[in-house]
Amino acid sequence: MASKENSTIRMEPELKAQAAALFKSLGMDLSTATRIFYIQALRCNGLPFEVKLDEPNSVTRAAFDEGDRLLSDPNALRFTNVDDLFEELNS
Repeated sequence: MASKENSTIRMEPELKAQAAALFKSLGMDLSTATRIFYIQALRCNGLPFEVKLDEPNSVTRAAFDEGDRLLSDPNALRFTNVDDLFEELNS
């Protein structure tokens, strides 16, 4: 049998307690669940679940939409560098 090594994971006590209760209901302890996570990460060659940001709020979504509109507008000002942008803003 391969030798094993200890690891330390820092987390909030409440998070640890909630996770321990969940994994106990699945018939395992935190150590086993962590080991399964590592095995799955290696199999996936990355995180074994989708990682994404929350959906943008209405203000951010409106800014995205405005950016899309400007990109499709052939009359919108375009700049290839920051200096030109600031020159336009200061004129």
